[in-house]
Amino acid sequence: MDWALTQVGKPYVWGGTGPDGYDCSGLTSQAWRAAGLSITRTSRDQYKQVRKIEHSSLRPGDLIFYGRANDPDSISHVGMYAGGGQMVEASRPGVPVRLTPVRWSGTMPFAGRP
Repeated sequence: MDWALTQVGKPYVWGGTGPDGYDCSGLTSQAWRAAGLSITRTSRDQYKQVRKIEHSSLRPGDLIFYGRANDPDSISHVGMYAGGGQMVEASRPGVPVRLTPVRWSGTMPFAGRP
């Protein structure tokens, strides 16, 4: 989580894995790499790979996925839980990596812990 917070303010870059910019899954995969754990690159593959946890069990560093209901193939975004109802995300072009309140609308039924 500490590494992800140092990326706040860097630009969103489609397909970006750093160090100058990131997309959502590029940010989360590189954050976990900095912690010594390799996870897959795309948000959909990350969801399929991680251990599923209840949102009520979120700890800093856990991943929050956005898609339709229970369809892993619909996942279009991932953010990293920072604690205190906040997450770090690279959300879209024109919006830099940011620390922002978790948006619960559109979340998958489970979060993930690599």
